[in-house]
Amino acid sequence: MASGMMVNGQWRTGRTNVDARGQFTPIPTTFRDRITADGSSRFQAATGRYHLYVALPCPWAQRTLIMRELQGLQETISVSIVDPIMSDYGWRFTDAPGTIPDSVNHAQYLYEVYAKADPTYTGRVTVPVLWDSHTHTIVNNESRDIMQMLAVELAAWATHPVDVYPHALRQTIEDTIDALHLPINAGVYRAGFATSQTAYDEAVRDLFASLDHWESVLSTQRYVCGAQLTAADMCLFPTLYRFDSVYHGHFKCNLRRIIDYPNLGNYLKDLHQRPAFKATCHSADTKRGYYLSMTEINPTRIVPQGPMLDFDALHDRHRFGTVES
Repeated sequence: MASGMMVNGQWRTGRTNVDARGQFTPIPTTFRDRITADGSSRFQAATGRYHLYVALPCPWAQRTLIMRELQGLQETISVSIVDPIMSDYGWRFTDAPGTIPDSVNHAQYLYEVYAKADPTYTGRVTVPVLWDSHTHTIVNNESRDIMQMLAVELAAWATHPVDVYPHALRQTIEDTIDALHLPINAGVYRAGFATSQTAYDEAVRDLFASLDHWESVLSTQRYVCGAQLTAADMCLFPTLYRFDSVYHGHFKCNLRRIIDYPNLGNYLKDLHQRPAFKATCHSADTKRGYYLSMTEINPTRIVPQGPMLDFDALHDRHRFGTVES
């Protein structure tokens, strides 16, 4: 969502992630260190040592919040929540309802946390961010890595451990997350931020071809990797949750709604009704975050009243068996 980036440790405004074809290019992550339970990295697994920075509108951040809730790691990993509306200086910490100030670095803007980790940092200032309070640096800002660390490396402190990376499915999970990423998770952004008809058409075509594929897959099994809930479901859910209320209109991803897909729509309701998923869903902040922050797409900053969505309605996913966790 950011409309700027850091250059040699200084914040610079401006849109920088659209190529010459008018195509949105996903933002690469920079910090890719690992927390390890076996001590093989300099970031030893521990309770109370690590801190998570998130934004409620952000689907990538929501993945990590779901994992934190599902595993019961609220006392192990502390969290800060930025204001849902992006400022001219990126994500900021305020006293708005639902926010949590930066109790670790006492920053006003998230870019200050990046600068503390690397005073010469050049790149985007994104969430989520996993911070180490012992070495005073960013461990990782890639949601996929953070999810795995919360579920596997910090499992010893989980108060409600759920195996979402079962050994027998590890490769399937990784392949599925890869398959979801470009056409769906990043695909909605490719459509929304496209500045040429060709780039937009390509993104929408890929997006709905992939949604059609997973609609078919979910017609025969409860979850994307089979009969068991896995981390791959946590990667698909945040995009589906935002689709009808944000991406369908705001990003022009309007061939179909998720509610129009019998299997994807019921799958979305099924997951939303799990306490760990529902606890991370904040529809008002999500809509305000997108419609008020992205003025290049929505210059009037009008937030639509609809659509009216009922994620608590009955679903049919029980036909595949009972919930195992």
